[in-house]
Amino acid sequence: MNPNSRKQLIDHLVMLVEGGDATLPRAGDALRQHLDDLIGQAENYTPGTEIRRVTILLSDLRGFTAISEKFSAPEMVAALNRYYSRMTEIILRYGGSIDKFMGDAIMALFGAPNALDDDVEAALACAIEMQLAMEEINLENKRHGMTPLHMGIGINAGMVVVGQLGSWRHREYTVIGDEVNLAARVEAHSLRGQILLSESTYEQAKGYIDVGEVNEVFVKGKKDSVRMFELLAMRGRHHLTAPKREIRNSPRVEVNLPLVFQTLEGKSVLPEHREARIIDISYGGMSVASDEGMAPFADIKMALSLTLMGRDLTEIYAKVLRVTLIDGEYRFPVEFTTIDPVGQKAIKEFVDGIVEMNRN
Repeated sequence: MNPNSRKQLIDHLVMLVEGGDATLPRAGDALRQHLDDLIGQAENYTPGTEIRRVTILLSDLRGFTAISEKFSAPEMVAALNRYYSRMTEIILRYGGSIDKFMGDAIMALFGAPNALDDDVEAALACAIEMQLAMEEINLENKRHGMTPLHMGIGINAGMVVVGQLGSWRHREYTVIGDEVNLAARVEAHSLRGQILLSESTYEQAKGYIDVGEVNEVFVKGKKDSVRMFELLAMRGRHHLTAPKREIRNSPRVEVNLPLVFQTLEGKSVLPEHREARIIDISYGGMSVASDEGMAPFADIKMALSLTLMGRDLTEIYAKVLRVTLIDGEYRFPVEFTTIDPVGQKAIKEFVDGIVEMNRN
């Protein structure tokens, strides 16, 4: 608070206490000094915090920004509210709390502010139910003429600082610490429809869960590589199976087609266009060969035009899964993260057509 505002506030408070004109001498220096001290304490007030083990669940809608460009703001708000309403219901039912909504992302806590004996188990069961609920959310979105939404989830359990953070002007209950940052990194590497667990979370839950292949990556802020585990199912008290992602049910055909794409930085598309070629393609992704390397888990945007289909596709967003150098050429499989129904149908027809030709 600047000195003038502070003096005006003290004058007003003195007037309320003593009545009349607060600038008169009868307003004693002791009262003014006391009020000044109280204001200073309020400005420097730091609410109490504690260190506690918490399981952090972060979810994010894949390609939501691209979809939002095709619909009005009220339509997107309505879609988000349908999504938030269903997800909040599931999170609260498992004893979690909503830390914050961040655009199309949700941060939920298990074990704070209220402690849970089974915070990891509750978070994992919650995540599977959240993915299962996406089917009904997409059915509702389809009735409103919207493309399906897909969600990625990252979960990490560890010791964090919890409590009311902020000042007397504004504060909120939240968590901070390295484990929160790791949860965000794990979520960033999740694909659409996928639930990824940090290694510490897996170690605490490995007795009652089934996981897929281990994904070992280097993430910002970590010297050593980080292992991530895809949650497939839970046994015992919570008998749940995560929905199968459609990319696993697709034939893959060899092609040799040109590709021009752009990379993303956060939610922004970088202006540089890069050239590569497609060496195989499936319903949900493709393998790319390029003279230039790519960062694993980079997001890309492409306007894919497959002339053999007899049509141009709409814009497609995808995520690089890994990068391998083979015979002086970089190879990287990518998974589609956002593709409209017209484009999805065209790719399926294209892949199916090649499969049929190969059978003859």
